[in-house]
Amino acid sequence: MNADFDVRYTAQLARLHLSAEEVARFQAQLSQVLEHVEKLKTVDVSGVEPTAHSNEVANVFRADEARPGFAAAQALANAPRQANGLFIVPKVID
Repeated sequence: MNADFDVRYTAQLARLHLSAEEVARFQAQLSQVLEHVEKLKTVDVSGVEPTAHSNEVANVFRADEARPGFAAAQALANAPRQANGLFIVPKVID
């Protein structure tokens, strides 16, 4: 593939207007990225288990416990508009 075409095409998709200098700079950067990807293809990963994360991910949230909440009157106390025990909000979907 032509790096010039790739850079210009990608810029067009992103609706970016690049100068000739920017296209040349991004061509060099794109070539470096593609060379790095080619190097990565040579690494033997046959014994590596596929993972979603390289590090162990643990839930750091507290346990879900029921706690007392506001009474309806307290929740509605500062509502700018309310009716029948409900918040009245502006319509956002037609």
